Amino acid sequence: MITDSFNRPLRDLRISVTDRCNFRCPYCMPAEIFGESYQFLPRAEILTFEEIARLAGIFVGLGVNKLRITGGEPLLRTNLHRLIDMLSGIDPAVDLTLTTNGYLLSQQAQQLKDAGLQRITVSLDTLDDEIFKQMNGRGFPAQRVLEGIEKAAAAGLAPVKINAVVQKGVNDHTIVDLARHFQGSGHIVRFIEYMDVGNRNGWKWDEVVPAAEVIRRIDAELPLEPLESNYQGEVANRYRYRDGTGEIGVISSVTQPFCGDCTRARLSTDGKLYTCLFAAEGLDLRDPLRSGASDAELRDRIAGIWGRRTDRYSEERAELAPAQNARPKVEMYQIGG
Repeated sequence: MITDSFNRPLRDLRISVTDRCNFRCPYCMPAEIFGESYQFLPRAEILTFEEIARLAGIFVGLGVNKLRITGGEPLLRTNLHRLIDMLSGIDPAVDLTLTTNGYLLSQQAQQLKDAGLQRITVSLDTLDDEIFKQMNGRGFPAQRVLEGIEKAAAAGLAPVKINAVVQKGVNDHTIVDLARHFQGSGHIVRFIEYMDVGNRNGWKWDEVVPAAEVIRRIDAELPLEPLESNYQGEVANRYRYRDGTGEIGVISSVTQPFCGDCTRARLSTDGKLYTCLFAAEGLDLRDPLRSGASDAELRDRIAGIWGRRTDRYSEERAELAPAQNARPKVEMYQIGG
């Protein structure tokens, strides 16, 4: 086990397998910037499956016990099940998960499960079709995502977690409907405070709906009570319905930062290691890997990067707001959520 300068261990690696996405969500990849002429990474700069698997194995050797596949939209990566098969063979005790917008999930859920995927998280910000079309930036209806969730559950990837970013004046009036829809289904909806990830989403403090307000609104119609965390460093605060029909979560990175328990690293599509979702720069692992570095050399490089880690951006945001928002940050589509 390795720890950073605040004694936080490295436990969770999030791996972005593509910087491309079929959605254009305004809070991540606004269409006016990421149009048809936008140049994504050329194939030669993207880590191969073999390179990802090798690095993942080194991270597991350093104490990582959870691997999460992200994007962009990971289901756009051709033959993704091959990578899942490679990663599932590293260590059966490692939690292997994937986050997707769900649009292509119906076609791939069973194949991913057969390859060794254990769990899945689907982004679904609202059930209101008009609002959903606006928020995905492509005019796609919610029904196809709902079908993907059910296919994933049928394939054995349950309980499915459903992530909903809550933005004041956009979809916050639909959160109770979303909670009610999945109540009793066995799936877990997690409501996420709108965050200032990247530099292009026009984030403003007054568009944040505090997690406490989300819980208040849901509790008023579907009574809730708090639950203990599943493990140290869990990002979501858990609540269950008092009638025993399931649970929800809230992720409060803005109003109640949890930097002190953060054990997550992120590997970008082009092989850079980021030690914070809000980091400005990553440290290159791809070039040393392609230049013949040994596993031991890569291990030492990763351990050194993590050992120097001092990230606590969400806490600093609370201390320095609002001037801090000018600080440059990596875009979410490059490193996942």
